[in-house]
Amino acid sequence: MEVCYQLPVLPLDRPVPKHVLSRRGAISFSSSSSLFGGPAPRQLSKRRGAISYDSEDQTALYIRMLGDVRVRSQVGFEPERRGSHPYLYVDFRTLHSRPEAAWPVSARNVRRLLSFQRYLHSSRFFHGIPASNPLGYILDDDFTGQAKLMLQKVGNWNFDIFLFDRLTNGNSLVNLTFHLFNTYGLIELFQLDMVKLRRFLVMIQEDYRCQNPYHNAVHAADVTQAMYCYLQEPKLAETLTSCDLLLGLLAAATHDLDHPGVNQPFLIKTDHYLAALYKNSSVLENHHWKSAVGLLRESDLLSHLPTEDRLNMEERLGSLILATDISRQNDYLSEFRTHLDKGDLCLTNGGHRHFILQMALKCADICNPCRPWKLSKQWSEKVTEEFFHQGDIERKHNLEVTPLCDRQSNSVANIQIGFMAYVVEPLFVEWSRFSNTRLSQTMMSHLSLNKHGWKEGRDKQEVSSSRASEEQRTPPTKDSNSKVLPQGSKGS
Repeated sequence: MEVCYQLPVLPLDRPVPKHVLSRRGAISFSSSSSLFGGPAPRQLSKRRGAISYDSEDQTALYIRMLGDVRVRSQVGFEPERRGSHPYLYVDFRTLHSRPEAAWPVSARNVRRLLSFQRYLHSSRFFHGIPASNPLGYILDDDFTGQAKLMLQKVGNWNFDIFLFDRLTNGNSLVNLTFHLFNTYGLIELFQLDMVKLRRFLVMIQEDYRCQNPYHNAVHAADVTQAMYCYLQEPKLAETLTSCDLLLGLLAAATHDLDHPGVNQPFLIKTDHYLAALYKNSSVLENHHWKSAVGLLRESDLLSHLPTEDRLNMEERLGSLILATDISRQNDYLSEFRTHLDKGDLCLTNGGHRHFILQMALKCADICNPCRPWKLSKQWSEKVTEEFFHQGDIERKHNLEVTPLCDRQSNSVANIQIGFMAYVVEPLFVEWSRFSNTRLSQTMMSHLSLNKHGWKEGRDKQEVSSSRASEEQRTPPTKDSNSKVLPQGSKGS
């Protein structure tokens, strides 16, 4: 199969060309959408998780601001149509890329389907361009030793993923996930080929875009570490099966795979082909899922399993990743709260275990405000930087600026305070009801302290700004009785 690397962003009134349809990660790998559990267009309008725009609920409003843009019509979800704009048909993958030297077109066909990130690496190799880091994965013995020591405490909630990433030379996701697979004995249980597993994890890490301040491989490693902490909680550790553990770790590692660094509203209002492909519904999450399945198949990691079992695992993996869609937050939270109120969660039931895995992944995905301040603050600054970068692009191209992405009307503190109040705290309160352990108490304590820290910083900044503006408005007063002495004279 010939691979086309420059995929155009298509206007929605044109059919998606075949070379786009065949791209790994773009759509399902069968003409039948049932393979991936894709809903029919008529079912999309009734899909669970849609938030009504006439709702006065503040939490729903905040979640919509985070990225829920659903354009409705009588026949379901239809893509938003706008006038032609030169920016709308630019591949979003080039937004964060750095200028590179022009390369001649290679006549060599790359047989293996490559992601955009791995294509850049392979292109440098084919054209004899040396890698920016000639050491590759080779580490100094001291750094390797420190990284191994850190992995001995991988279950600690104060695990510093930034330090671990530096110690592993930017390979935190590969090393951490491989260690967790080995810790749980999943390699032996599922008879995984260690070479294929390592190759699969490297491909995952390379498919995360290092240009993204937040949605990159370090974030995926952080979520995977948090997921491991939750899997160690007594209620889960006593009931989860080996398949649950495998899927939980895989979902955490791939939940934001190939994230473009912009949110769903951006893809919709720029008429991006992914938005058309997924009918403006869970666009990014569907892309992460299909990309993850593509890597699983490309690496042949699970090829030795029966086809039925393999397809079932791919479908369950998708169900976990789709649960991270922030626009469906209220629905999952409401269902979780109902189960806890009734006390009818039974983890010997496979469906209930899967639901708890979904909630655990949701918690792991947004647990940054529950980390110690030193770590939480770094994540807050990184995600805000990514938001503001998108807002700058929108303003530059005369697009409507997404509210939370406007640096002129927002600050890190305001965004974090709202995020904690309307999204994080309601979820972790219910998780604490489900698993009232020392870890839950620690997370709630950090959440409270971090919220107070952001509020205190915001108040100080507002007072400082108020004083500065007051001084600018008030002219300096002059004493009418005072006399201006000539330069060089002495006062009496």
